Amino acid sequence: MAAPESIYNLLPRLQERPAKPPRYISTFRPSVKHETEKSKAQWKTMGPAKVAVPSPKNFLKKHSKEPKLPARKKEQDSKKLPALSVPRRTDHPVMGIQSKKNFINTNAVAAITGLPKKPQPIYVDRRQGDKYLLETSGLVPKYIKKKDYGITPKYVTRRTEEMKRAQKEHETHVLEYLKEKAMKQLSDEERENLLQGLKKNWEEVHHEFQCLSVEIDTIPKKLRKEKLESQMKQLEHDIDVIEKHKVIYIANDLTLHCTSGVSPVKLLEENTKRRLDKMQSSNLDRTTLTEQTFPA
Repeated sequence: MAAPESIYNLLPRLQERPAKPPRYISTFRPSVKHETEKSKAQWKTMGPAKVAVPSPKNFLKKHSKEPKLPARKKEQDSKKLPALSVPRRTDHPVMGIQSKKNFINTNAVAAITGLPKKPQPIYVDRRQGDKYLLETSGLVPKYIKKKDYGITPKYVTRRTEEMKRAQKEHETHVLEYLKEKAMKQLSDEERENLLQGLKKNWEEVHHEFQCLSVEIDTIPKKLRKEKLESQMKQLEHDIDVIEKHKVIYIANDLTLHCTSGVSPVKLLEENTKRRLDKMQSSNLDRTTLTEQTFPA
Protein backbone atom coordinates (compact mmCIF):
# COMPACT_ATOMS: atom_id res chain seq x y z
CA MET A 1 0.00 0.00 0.00
CA ALA A 2 1.55 3.30 -1.01
CA ALA A 3 2.14 6.05 1.53
CA PRO A 4 -0.23 9.00 1.36
CA GLU A 5 1.10 11.97 -0.46
CA SER A 6 1.96 15.06 1.58
CA ILE A 7 3.29 18.44 0.63
CA TYR A 8 5.64 18.39 3.55
CA ASN A 9 7.56 15.60 2.00
CA LEU A 10 8.86 17.92 -0.69
CA LEU A 11 10.83 19.99 1.81
CA PRO A 12 14.53 18.98 2.24
CA ARG A 13 15.33 17.48 5.61
CA LEU A 14 18.66 17.46 7.40
CA GLN A 15 19.90 14.02 8.43
CA GLU A 16 21.05 13.90 12.00
CA ARG A 17 24.15 11.78 12.47
CA PRO A 18 24.82 10.28 15.88
CA ALA A 19 27.83 11.64 17.72
CA LYS A 20 30.94 9.41 17.45
CA PRO A 21 32.16 8.19 20.86
CA PRO A 22 35.79 8.78 21.80
CA ARG A 23 38.33 6.12 20.77
CA TYR A 24 38.95 3.47 23.39
CA ILE A 25 42.38 3.65 24.93
CA SER A 26 43.35 1.03 27.50
CA THR A 27 44.62 2.18 30.82
CA PHE A 28 47.30 -0.56 30.71
CA ARG A 29 48.79 0.64 27.46
CA PRO A 30 51.87 2.37 28.99
CA SER A 31 52.75 -0.67 31.10
CA VAL A 32 52.33 -3.06 28.14
CA LYS A 33 54.47 -0.85 25.96
CA HIS A 34 57.13 -0.68 28.63
CA GLU A 35 57.19 -4.47 29.06
CA THR A 36 57.42 -5.01 25.29
CA GLU A 37 60.35 -2.63 24.96
CA LYS A 38 62.01 -4.24 27.94
CA SER A 39 61.95 -7.76 26.45
CA LYS A 40 62.92 -6.68 22.91
CA ALA A 41 66.58 -6.61 21.89
CA GLN A 42 68.01 -3.71 19.94
CA TRP A 43 69.18 -5.74 16.93
CA LYS A 44 66.59 -8.51 16.92
CA THR A 45 63.59 -6.78 15.49
CA MET A 46 61.57 -8.45 12.77
CA GLY A 47 61.48 -7.27 9.20
CA PRO A 48 64.14 -6.45 6.63
CA ALA A 49 67.19 -4.46 7.66
CA LYS A 50 67.06 -0.78 7.01
CA VAL A 51 69.83 -0.42 4.45
CA ALA A 52 70.38 1.79 1.49
CA VAL A 53 68.39 0.91 -1.61
CA PRO A 54 70.66 -0.49 -4.35
CA SER A 55 71.27 1.71 -7.30
CA PRO A 56 69.61 0.68 -10.59
CA LYS A 57 72.96 1.10 -12.30
CA ASN A 58 74.35 -1.90 -10.39
CA PHE A 59 72.06 -4.43 -11.98
CA LEU A 60 72.98 -8.13 -12.03
CA LYS A 61 75.12 -9.07 -14.97
CA LYS A 62 75.68 -12.43 -16.55
CA HIS A 63 78.58 -14.50 -15.11
CA SER A 64 79.28 -11.74 -12.59
CA LYS A 65 79.18 -14.12 -9.56
CA GLU A 66 81.45 -16.77 -11.01
CA PRO A 67 84.90 -17.05 -9.36
CA LYS A 68 87.56 -15.28 -11.33
CA LEU A 69 91.14 -16.44 -11.62
CA PRO A 70 93.93 -14.01 -10.84
CA ALA A 71 95.57 -12.26 -13.72
CA ARG A 72 98.26 -14.30 -15.42
CA LYS A 73 101.76 -13.09 -14.77
CA LYS A 74 104.76 -13.50 -16.94
CA GLU A 75 107.15 -16.33 -16.17
CA GLN A 76 110.07 -13.95 -15.72
CA ASP A 77 108.29 -12.10 -12.95
CA SER A 78 107.99 -15.17 -10.70
CA LYS A 79 111.42 -16.71 -11.34
CA LYS A 80 114.69 -15.11 -10.50
CA LEU A 81 117.08 -14.83 -13.37
CA PRO A 82 120.34 -16.79 -12.93
CA ALA A 83 123.49 -14.89 -12.29
CA LEU A 84 125.56 -14.17 -15.37
CA SER A 85 128.80 -16.09 -15.73
CA VAL A 86 130.48 -13.22 -17.57
CA PRO A 87 130.60 -9.62 -16.48
CA ARG A 88 128.28 -7.16 -18.04
CA ARG A 89 129.41 -4.82 -20.71
CA THR A 90 128.82 -1.86 -18.47
CA ASP A 91 130.88 -3.30 -15.57
CA HIS A 92 134.40 -1.95 -15.11
CA PRO A 93 137.11 -4.01 -13.42
CA VAL A 94 138.85 -2.72 -10.33
CA MET A 95 142.14 -1.23 -11.42
CA GLY A 96 145.30 -0.47 -9.52
CA ILE A 97 145.38 -3.50 -7.18
CA GLN A 98 148.83 -5.07 -6.99
CA SER A 99 150.00 -8.17 -5.09
CA LYS A 100 153.49 -8.83 -3.74
CA LYS A 101 153.09 -12.59 -4.05
CA ASN A 102 155.58 -14.29 -6.35
CA PHE A 103 153.45 -16.79 -8.19
CA ILE A 104 156.41 -18.19 -10.15
CA ASN A 105 158.35 -19.21 -7.06
CA THR A 106 155.21 -20.50 -5.34
CA ASN A 107 154.34 -22.72 -8.27
CA ALA A 108 157.92 -24.00 -8.51
CA VAL A 109 158.02 -24.95 -4.80
CA ALA A 110 154.62 -26.68 -5.05
CA ALA A 111 155.80 -28.69 -8.06
CA ILE A 112 159.04 -29.76 -6.32
CA THR A 113 157.61 -30.69 -2.92
CA GLY A 114 154.27 -32.08 -4.14
CA LEU A 115 153.66 -35.82 -4.22
CA PRO A 116 153.16 -37.37 -7.60
CA LYS A 117 149.63 -38.41 -8.43
CA LYS A 118 149.15 -42.14 -8.13
CA PRO A 119 147.29 -43.84 -10.91
CA GLN A 120 144.06 -45.54 -9.94
CA PRO A 121 144.55 -49.34 -9.85
CA ILE A 122 142.59 -51.16 -12.51
CA TYR A 123 142.43 -54.64 -13.94
CA VAL A 124 141.64 -56.05 -17.37
CA ASP A 125 139.71 -59.26 -17.79
CA ARG A 126 141.59 -60.32 -20.93
CA ARG A 127 144.23 -59.06 -23.32
CA GLN A 128 141.97 -56.85 -25.36
CA GLY A 129 139.18 -56.53 -22.80
CA ASP A 130 137.68 -53.70 -20.84
CA LYS A 131 139.20 -52.05 -17.78
CA TYR A 132 137.57 -52.20 -14.32
CA LEU A 133 138.43 -50.73 -10.95
CA LEU A 134 140.52 -53.10 -8.87
CA GLU A 135 139.26 -51.95 -5.45
CA THR A 136 135.62 -52.84 -6.05
CA SER A 137 136.34 -56.03 -7.99
CA GLY A 138 136.82 -58.28 -4.95
CA LEU A 139 140.28 -59.43 -6.03
CA VAL A 140 142.05 -57.31 -3.41
CA PRO A 141 142.04 -58.66 0.20
CA LYS A 142 140.35 -55.58 1.63
CA TYR A 143 138.11 -56.88 4.42
CA ILE A 144 140.47 -59.51 5.89
CA LYS A 145 142.99 -56.79 6.70
CA LYS A 146 140.59 -54.85 8.91
CA LYS A 147 141.35 -54.56 12.62
CA ASP A 148 138.06 -56.14 13.70
CA TYR A 149 138.23 -58.99 11.17
CA GLY A 150 137.46 -62.35 12.81
CA ILE A 151 136.28 -60.74 16.08
CA THR A 152 132.76 -61.52 17.27
CA PRO A 153 130.59 -58.39 17.18
CA LYS A 154 129.53 -56.91 20.50
CA TYR A 155 125.81 -57.26 19.82
CA VAL A 156 126.25 -61.02 19.20
CA THR A 157 128.12 -61.40 22.50
CA ARG A 158 125.47 -59.38 24.32
CA ARG A 159 122.62 -61.45 22.88
CA THR A 160 124.42 -64.71 23.71
CA GLU A 161 124.81 -63.61 27.33
CA GLU A 162 121.13 -62.65 27.50
CA MET A 163 120.11 -66.05 26.12
CA LYS A 164 122.35 -67.86 28.63
CA ARG A 165 120.93 -65.78 31.48
CA ALA A 166 117.35 -66.49 30.39
CA GLN A 167 118.12 -70.22 30.05
CA LYS A 168 119.65 -70.28 33.54
CA GLU A 169 116.63 -68.51 35.04
CA HIS A 170 114.30 -70.96 33.29
CA GLU A 171 116.24 -73.96 34.60
CA THR A 172 116.20 -72.53 38.13
CA HIS A 173 112.45 -71.97 37.91
CA VAL A 174 111.90 -75.53 36.64
CA LEU A 175 114.02 -76.99 39.46
CA GLU A 176 112.09 -74.99 42.06
CA TYR A 177 108.79 -76.11 40.56
CA LEU A 178 109.88 -79.77 40.54
CA LYS A 179 111.11 -79.41 44.09
CA GLU A 180 107.74 -78.05 45.19
CA LYS A 181 105.87 -80.83 43.36
CA ALA A 182 108.21 -83.59 44.55
CA MET A 183 106.87 -86.63 46.41
CA LYS A 184 107.50 -87.10 50.11
CA GLN A 185 107.47 -90.41 51.95
CA LEU A 186 105.00 -90.62 54.80
CA SER A 187 106.65 -91.58 58.10
CA ASP A 188 105.42 -94.47 60.25
CA GLU A 189 104.09 -92.11 62.90
CA GLU A 190 102.19 -90.01 60.36
CA ARG A 191 100.88 -93.18 58.69
CA GLU A 192 99.62 -94.48 62.02
CA ASN A 193 97.99 -91.14 62.88
CA LEU A 194 96.34 -91.05 59.45
CA LEU A 195 95.06 -94.60 59.90
CA GLN A 196 93.65 -93.82 63.33
CA GLY A 197 91.99 -90.67 61.96
CA LEU A 198 90.32 -92.62 59.15
CA LYS A 199 89.08 -95.25 61.62
CA LYS A 200 87.71 -92.50 63.86
CA ASN A 201 85.90 -90.97 60.88
CA TRP A 202 84.48 -94.42 60.03
CA GLU A 203 83.19 -94.79 63.60
CA GLU A 204 81.47 -91.38 63.43
CA VAL A 205 79.82 -92.21 60.09
CA HIS A 206 78.85 -95.66 61.39
CA HIS A 207 77.30 -94.07 64.49
CA GLU A 208 75.23 -91.76 62.28
CA PHE A 209 74.21 -94.78 60.20
CA GLN A 210 73.08 -96.65 63.31
CA CYS A 211 70.97 -93.66 64.38
CA LEU A 212 68.82 -93.84 61.27
CA SER A 213 65.21 -94.86 61.59
CA VAL A 214 64.27 -98.47 61.00
CA GLU A 215 61.70 -97.68 58.36
CA ILE A 216 63.03 -95.77 55.35
CA ASP A 217 59.89 -94.45 53.70
CA THR A 218 60.88 -91.02 52.33
CA ILE A 219 63.26 -89.93 49.61
CA PRO A 220 65.48 -87.77 51.90
CA LYS A 221 65.95 -90.74 54.23
CA LYS A 222 66.93 -92.96 51.31
CA LEU A 223 69.41 -90.37 50.02
CA ARG A 224 70.98 -89.93 53.47
CA LYS A 225 71.27 -93.70 53.90
CA GLU A 226 72.96 -94.03 50.50
CA LYS A 227 75.34 -91.18 51.35
CA LEU A 228 76.39 -92.74 54.65
CA GLU A 229 76.83 -96.14 53.04
CA SER A 230 79.06 -94.69 50.30
CA GLN A 231 81.15 -92.80 52.89
CA MET A 232 81.59 -95.94 54.99
CA LYS A 233 82.53 -97.95 51.92
CA GLN A 234 85.07 -95.35 50.84
CA LEU A 235 86.60 -95.12 54.32
CA GLU A 236 86.85 -98.90 54.54
CA HIS A 237 88.58 -98.97 51.16
CA ASP A 238 91.06 -96.26 52.24
CA ILE A 239 91.80 -98.03 55.51
CA ASP A 240 92.39 -101.28 53.65
CA VAL A 241 94.79 -99.55 51.22
CA ILE A 242 96.81 -97.93 54.04
CA GLU A 243 97.02 -101.18 55.99
CA LYS A 244 98.23 -103.12 52.94
CA HIS A 245 100.90 -100.61 51.87
CA LYS A 246 103.62 -99.85 54.38
CA VAL A 247 105.30 -97.20 52.21
CA ILE A 248 103.13 -94.26 51.13
CA TYR A 249 104.20 -91.17 49.17
CA ILE A 250 102.34 -87.88 49.23
CA ALA A 251 102.76 -84.70 47.17
CA ASN A 252 105.04 -82.08 48.69
CA ASP A 253 102.48 -79.31 48.13
CA LEU A 254 100.44 -80.70 51.04
CA THR A 255 103.26 -79.88 53.45
CA LEU A 256 103.99 -76.53 51.82
CA HIS A 257 100.46 -75.29 52.51
CA CYS A 258 100.61 -76.30 56.19
CA THR A 259 100.39 -73.38 58.58
CA SER A 260 101.72 -73.27 62.13
CA GLY A 261 99.98 -75.81 64.37
CA VAL A 262 98.55 -77.91 61.48
CA SER A 263 100.24 -81.22 60.67
CA PRO A 264 100.44 -82.72 57.18
CA VAL A 265 98.36 -85.69 58.34
CA LYS A 266 95.49 -83.46 59.41
CA LEU A 267 95.70 -81.53 56.16
CA LEU A 268 95.65 -84.82 54.24
CA GLU A 269 92.55 -85.94 56.17
CA GLU A 270 90.79 -82.63 55.45
CA ASN A 271 91.75 -82.90 51.80
CA THR A 272 90.37 -86.46 51.69
CA LYS A 273 87.06 -85.37 53.25
CA ARG A 274 86.75 -82.44 50.88
CA ARG A 275 87.36 -84.59 47.84
CA LEU A 276 84.91 -87.22 49.14
CA ASP A 277 82.14 -84.64 49.37
CA LYS A 278 82.98 -83.33 45.91
CA MET A 279 82.87 -86.80 44.37
CA GLN A 280 79.59 -87.63 46.08
CA SER A 281 77.99 -84.49 44.66
CA SER A 282 79.22 -85.18 41.12
CA ASN A 283 78.63 -89.00 41.21
CA LEU A 284 82.21 -89.81 40.19
CA ASP A 285 84.04 -93.08 40.71
CA ARG A 286 85.41 -93.48 44.25
CA THR A 287 88.38 -95.57 43.28
CA THR A 288 90.09 -92.75 41.36
CA LEU A 289 90.24 -90.66 44.54
CA THR A 290 92.03 -93.40 46.44
CA GLU A 291 94.52 -93.98 43.65
CA GLN A 292 95.34 -90.25 43.41
CA THR A 293 95.51 -89.64 47.18
CA PHE A 294 97.33 -92.80 48.23
CA PRO A 295 99.53 -94.02 45.38
CA ALA A 296 101.31 -97.33 45.85
